[in-house]
Amino acid sequence: MNYKKNLIIFGTRPEAIKMAPLVKEFQKHQGFETKVCVTAQHREMLDQVLDFFEIKPDYDLDLMRPNQNLYSLTSDIIMGLRPILEEFKPDFVYVHGDTTTTMAASIAAFYSGAKICHIEAGLRTYNKKSPFPEEINRQITGRIADYNFAPSIQSKNNLLQENIPQDSIIITGNTVIDALLQTSARVQTIENNEIEKLKTIIIKTKKIILVTGHRRENHGQGFINICEALKEIALNNNDVQIIYPVHLNPNVKEPVYKILGSINSIHLIDPVNYPAFVWLMNQSYLIITDSGGVQEEAPSLGRPVLVMRNTTERPEAIDAGTVILVGTDKDKIINECNDLLNNKERYKLLSTAHNPYGDGKACERIVNYIKTKLSD
Repeated sequence: MNYKKNLIIFGTRPEAIKMAPLVKEFQKHQGFETKVCVTAQHREMLDQVLDFFEIKPDYDLDLMRPNQNLYSLTSDIIMGLRPILEEFKPDFVYVHGDTTTTMAASIAAFYSGAKICHIEAGLRTYNKKSPFPEEINRQITGRIADYNFAPSIQSKNNLLQENIPQDSIIITGNTVIDALLQTSARVQTIENNEIEKLKTIIIKTKKIILVTGHRRENHGQGFINICEALKEIALNNNDVQIIYPVHLNPNVKEPVYKILGSINSIHLIDPVNYPAFVWLMNQSYLIITDSGGVQEEAPSLGRPVLVMRNTTERPEAIDAGTVILVGTDKDKIINECNDLLNNKERYKLLSTAHNPYGDGKACERIVNYIKTKLSD
């Protein structure tokens, strides 16, 4: 049999979550030799996901360094991939989304002559500074990719407007829904120390607000505004408990602990592993976040989301009514949150809205499409 060689490349925890089900799907099908390469742009958080999904990388660049910057990271990824691409000679290279790993790996794969498959292609804000550097990362990858697996019609339309050939664009839904549905089932029965610890913190009689935040464009006054809003929400709602896994970046950690550290109904905890985070989302009443992935995941669980960003590359969720854009406007965060806490009809409307990001079969669609290319 003439096997085609796949190389699946990722480097951060969100990428790993979204690529893990694709790795597993390819392993079910004959006709492929599939290998995994991690850049370890994020080390510890990446390893947690690999362990949970039982994926052992074939190649590990182990690039994470203290105080790393975009200049060194980009060059290290390209140079680190060169010997792997030259030795393995993949037919298809798969990258995901918009990280520095994605952009640099797509360039390296282009140099190697491999066909580049972009998972979660076509997301756009058309503002190169928001999100930074992700918007340019995904635009560069979009120019290079041979096959574009778009999560939605909107993403496909973005690519068509950029003159990407229509026959290279396939709407699949988002692979994060594949991962989420698989994980939601597992977290009910698995033994997980972090979940057991969370069970001792959660007060089931209260409405749980889950908060995450990390975006660099919110650093500084943005995070101060966010924290002031959360403080007011906590102090004025006795029936609320806020759980906040705090990102390790000092630009996030310092204002969060300074402003929120002494409030009894706000629990500041270390970042949790993926299954524990899925468990937390399931326990929550609503979610306040600046994360892209959470905007996609929460609607599948029936959880409304307040998005702490001024722009979003995921307008489908706004159109579907599953998320509300609040930016870092203190008053807007407070008002929208209070309304969802008290307005039962509006809450029901958001929590039962259709999830525009897929049905959990994105990876199956991707693999089936690539199988049609085996004879090309």
